[in-house]
Amino acid sequence: MAQAKVFGRWARVLWLASCLSVVGCSKKEEPAPQAEPTPPASVAQPSSTPEAPPAEPSTPPSPAPPSPTPPPAPVAPEDPKNREWTAGTVKLKRSGLKPVTLRSVREGRNEGFDRVVFEFDGAQVPGYSIEYVDKPIIQCGSGDPTEVAGQGWLRVSLTPAQAHEDGRATVTSREREAGLPVIQELELTCDFEGEVTWVLGNARPNPYRVLELREPTRLVVDVRH
Repeated sequence: MAQAKVFGRWARVLWLASCLSVVGCSKKEEPAPQAEPTPPASVAQPSSTPEAPPAEPSTPPSPAPPSPTPPPAPVAPEDPKNREWTAGTVKLKRSGLKPVTLRSVREGRNEGFDRVVFEFDGAQVPGYSIEYVDKPIIQCGSGDPTEVAGQGWLRVSLTPAQAHEDGRATVTSREREAGLPVIQELELTCDFEGEVTWVLGNARPNPYRVLELREPTRLVVDVRH
């Protein structure tokens, strides 16, 4: 039994020796592990979060209503100085004034026209309406007709104005002959409730013009020859 063990040990030694002398012995090499194939790129999976629904188109805001057009600015009264000659009506209203007092009425002849001047207290000429009128010429207080010379009657109404003060007339000559080439007579036909009216009796309804003058305050009516 012991001999057999010895024999076996020697047999291995001999085999080793022969192995080393011929080809050499090496550990049995294990084959190199093969590289694992690269897995194909994973396809992106859809997100589990649900996509937001497309936004609803926003409703455009209602357009603001157009701004109201501002009213036109009030037109200033026409400058009454150096007006053109006319045979029509000339009117200029002036509200909010206290009645101004008529102090004098004068008439005179000028080159190419006759002139009547109405002079007032204060710094402002009152409003006026000037136009040719037909007969009958009426007195405003009594309503009675009155005769005025000529063939063209130019009525000059002044408001707010008065031709009296403390119960006395400020213009004493209220009906008088003018004796001018065109203006033949002047007559006061109204001095009542803030209105003063004179009528110019002209030989013909000739064109006239109106001017406002200052220092002193005057309204001028020229009647062309």
